[in-house]
Amino acid sequence: MEHRTRINNRLLAALPPADLDLLVPHFRTVPLERDAVLVRSEDEIQRIYFPLGGLIAFIMDMPNGQTVATAVVGNEGAAGMLTALGPARSPMTSVVRVAGTALQISPARFQAALGRSNALKATVQTFTRSLLVQFQHVAACNALHSVEARLARWLLHVHDRVDGDVLPLTQETLAEFLGVRRTTVTHVVSKLRASGAIRSNRRSSIEIDRPRLEAAACECYQLMRRRIEQAGLSAGIKPPGHSRPVDNPHAQTPLFAKAGEVRRRTRTHGGIGQRPRGH
Repeated sequence: MEHRTRINNRLLAALPPADLDLLVPHFRTVPLERDAVLVRSEDEIQRIYFPLGGLIAFIMDMPNGQTVATAVVGNEGAAGMLTALGPARSPMTSVVRVAGTALQISPARFQAALGRSNALKATVQTFTRSLLVQFQHVAACNALHSVEARLARWLLHVHDRVDGDVLPLTQETLAEFLGVRRTTVTHVVSKLRASGAIRSNRRSSIEIDRPRLEAAACECYQLMRRRIEQAGLSAGIKPPGHSRPVDNPHAQTPLFAKAGEVRRRTRTHGGIGQRPRGH
């Protein structure tokens, strides 16, 4: 079956066509519904998800019932990749926080392809490094920086992975990002709004001013982004400002390209996960 190698997931787009072909027949395009739990902590990982749009948060569940986010992933990564090392139980809960779609594959199918592709192994290593960067910086940031700076950083992480300046985030999600009570979230959002970093906030969305939000964030945001992009370069994933011309069907878009930009390019050249016309 012939198909284009353009695909609106950064990790998969970095694969050579022959290596991507090992996976394509086994992909299913599935919806990522907001607040859907993809896998719970300690459950066996039965599916790997490569987001084409939307955002997945990795959540630590504490014994006292509290939860806190440790990382987020959009179309630059995957959820369930731990199974690349073999059958595994998830150390975290994976929850969809911004709706979208994903390519889904079983761990067995993925492991079979992994055994035949050095490029795929390198891609898994790249993603593992970038995720580790997030884990390490989030831990340090939580210990050293103010709640306001940390919320600004999380909002920038989300903005990198979704379209537009209105972020579909609830108060509960923000509390989960920060590991604080909702009353604290209300106070912090009010402070960021007073500074102009947040233009407006409703029950389930926040409109941001990107330049002012960057000014309010701690240095962790730029450092994390830079290091994740450096990890992406080793797999051929181009960072922002260095993408190849759009008229090349095998060109790769920036690591944190907006979902709409990726969709526009994919519509131009075709791609996995694209609906046929008339549907």
